[in-house]
Amino acid sequence: MLTLTIPAYGELKLEYLLLDMNGTIAVDGQVIDGVARRLKALGEQLKPLILTADTHGTASSVAWVLEVEMRRLQAGGNEAAQKEAVVAELGPERVVAIGNGANDAAMLRRAALGITVLGDEGSAVACLTAADVLAPDINTALDLLLNPRRLLATLRN
Repeated sequence: MLTLTIPAYGELKLEYLLLDMNGTIAVDGQVIDGVARRLKALGEQLKPLILTADTHGTASSVAWVLEVEMRRLQAGGNEAAQKEAVVAELGPERVVAIGNGANDAAMLRRAALGITVLGDEGSAVACLTAADVLAPDINTALDLLLNPRRLLATLRN
């Protein structure tokens, strides 16, 4: 569990790290350098879970390499609603979510802590308004969780 006490936010007791795959932790289906090491370090505090429609067909191998659980979403369905439903299932107050696409906005909004990343694919405007924090890339976003005082400095009121 990752516990953060942030003025104006209160105390966050986070247990799950929900991750969008393509555009967030991977580009063109390939994991971004540095992500595996950071997820391994975070695994002591948060349970990572990849949520993906598997656009590039590499999700199973990515999850295997990263040694994390992966949930494949129904392709062509309402992926935003599916991602938000996972947050609801796990308990929004226990979830930190990271994403960049329009289908991530509801997940970011619903989670106790939502982080959007710009990365090589950019970030949907909907994510920018739904997230609590904007990070320039996934490694910076994960570093915020590894060094939570940085979040305190960003989020306190």
